[in-house]
Order: sequence, then structure tokens, then C-alpha cells
Amino acid sequence: MKLTINDELTEIPDGLTISQLLEQLKLTNRHVAVERNRHIVSYRTFADVRLEEGDSLELVTLVGGG
Repeated sequence: MKLTINDELTEIPDGLTISQLLEQLKLTNRHVAVERNRHIVSYRTFADVRLEEGDSLELVTLVGGG
């Protein structure tokens, strides 16, 4: 299945949830904000939201530093 992640066309397995995608991208140990098709997705629903062909995602992680 093809979708866009941060303006980059990406192919992922069919039927993944947002949680599964983040796990696949190794982003599970970070604070991540997800926008799907221009709508913010609540962290509480990441495990319930199944991605669909053509979705457009923006993934934003927090980066600390000093």
C-alpha cells in the first residue's frame, strides 16, 4: 500500500495501524505527533486507526538538546 509520510511517497504493508507504523519506523520510544490527511490524530487512538491507501501523514518528533 502506498502513502505519503512527511512529503515522501512510501510503501507499507496493508492494514497497519498508526502504532504499528511507528513501531516499524522505530519511533515508539519518542513523543510523536501524527497528522493524517491534515487532521491531528489523538495519541490514544494510534492503535485503533488503520492506515489506508493514499493517506498523507506528517510525523513530528520532539528533539531535546542543550
